[in-house]
Formats: sequence, C-alpha cells, structure tokens
Amino acid sequence: MYEISDAGPNFPGYSNIHVAVQRRDRRDELLDPHPGDASSATWTLECTATPTDAGLDLKGPYIQGRPAGRFIFLSWGTVDEAGTFTLFRRAKLMLDAIDPDTAVAAMGSGRLLARLRLTDAKGRPLCAQVRPPLIEWSATAAA
Repeated sequence: MYEISDAGPNFPGYSNIHVAVQRRDRRDELLDPHPGDASSATWTLECTATPTDAGLDLKGPYIQGRPAGRFIFLSWGTVDEAGTFTLFRRAKLMLDAIDPDTAVAAMGSGRLLARLRLTDAKGRPLCAQVRPPLIEWSATAAA
C-alpha cells in the first residue's frame, strides 16, 4: 500500500493512494484507478484530433481545457474502506507540449502514447504541469 507520511510537520499523510484519469468537468468521475505503488498504470483515452495552425487539437471526454491549452488530469487520492476516492493532488499532462512532428505522426498512425514516471524525484505523486522531459510523447500504430 502506497503511503506518504514524511513530508513535514504540517503534512497530513496519506495511505491507500490511487491514481486515475479525471473526466472533463466531472471531478469525481475517474477512469480506472490504479494503486499508487503499481509497477505500471495504463489508460486508453478515446479522442478526436484536428490539425490546427498551432499543431494538434485533441478533444474527448477525458481531455480538459481550451484549445492551445488542453491537458489530461491525473488525479491522486486516497481510497477508504468503502471504496470512496478522495482527491488530494493532480497532475496536468500538457498536450501543447507534444512535438509537432510527433503530432503529425500520431494523426497518421491513429495513436499517441505518453510515457512518464508517476512519482517525482522524492518518490511522491507527480503533480503540477507535466511537460518534457518528465513525459515522453510518441506516435505508435493503433491497436
């Protein structure tokens, strides 16, 4: 079970930490929560991609924000005995950080893949805006 308890005297500490993708405009609707200490976590998000002068505009039920500022929320929270998820931190996977060549390749292949560590340098849940080099975007063949 993933726990955080050593962040300082005013830090409340957390246990049974999970991470999930948050649905747009629905903070409590989460896609496939995974234990925070899982060896890996994978989510597949359906979306549409539209080429724009600024690059690629992605839209879908789990894509947040406005054009040129879109992102995916990874929500961190605790899960109690009843299975209730209580949010305490989020990370924004910034879509405007996708390299234009990767975006074009993803349009052709039908799949955009993101790889990232879910924890920061101190082993705590990754939060704030996430951009390269903390995340690696690539185009892969559609499944």
